[in-house]
Amino acid sequence: MDKMKKKLIQLVHSRHASWKSIYSILKTDSAIINNEDETYSSNNPRVERLNRDHQFISIDKLLNDYTKQNIHLITIFDEDYPDRLKTIYQPPWMLFARGDLSLLKNRKNLAVVGSRCATTYGIGAVDYLFPSLIDKNVQIVSGLARGIDAHAHKAAIKLGGKTIGVIAGGFHNLYPKENVKLAEFMMEKQLVLSEYPPATMPAKWQFPMRNRIISGISEGTLVIEARKKSGSLITADFSLNEGRDVFAVPGSILSPDSDGVHYLIQQGAKLVKSSEDILEELGM
Repeated sequence: MDKMKKKLIQLVHSRHASWKSIYSILKTDSAIINNEDETYSSNNPRVERLNRDHQFISIDKLLNDYTKQNIHLITIFDEDYPDRLKTIYQPPWMLFARGDLSLLKNRKNLAVVGSRCATTYGIGAVDYLFPSLIDKNVQIVSGLARGIDAHAHKAAIKLGGKTIGVIAGGFHNLYPKENVKLAEFMMEKQLVLSEYPPATMPAKWQFPMRNRIISGISEGTLVIEARKKSGSLITADFSLNEGRDVFAVPGSILSPDSDGVHYLIQQGAKLVKSSEDILEELGM
């Protein structure tokens, strides 16, 4: 393992780790590659604490523990790291992965997000759209949340397709509890990703941040049922900001569960009536 990857793994595991503090060290500390004593000086106390912390983290013990747990570490410098993800704002320095890593090579990814309180209509929309998508080898990416997310994963699996789940927190603290069995199955037969070490407890701020990964590894984002202020719209915003396609399934004008998707359509998202509306935009 090269020196840069080793240090990055240690930095990510520091309790003082943040995207910006790690960036500061990688950008300015030439000792990562060249300086044998690895000294570093900064006027930023957080960066200083982070730089000290990494020296007390045993890389050999971490890697040995992860190997036993079938957890793979993919840094932004590795070939397995998705090219599309590298282009987003603040790409994860590292992906923790459990499952079939070959799914990262498939570029036909569609993010599917929606209400955590999915209605019969939302569930039906997934079941209506997915057969043709899966038949074209479209890979479903979602967040393993309750509602539309969970049903999207399950529908893809039932149809014999492939699916990737992106979680907040780490593998040892899966949330929500009702989807633990689904997540564990996907860790064996599909793929689950996190940018956080396995012991990390999920925090509220991590959920919108993980949405940038969901959209970041996907060609486009499909929104099925979402209120005006929902995490699904955050995912759609990430997708738009990165120049990706956004698709929206219209709903009833009488239902607040469709306010968010109707807003997206008004803003230029493609209205979806059939899977062909998605496949056409993705060039399939």
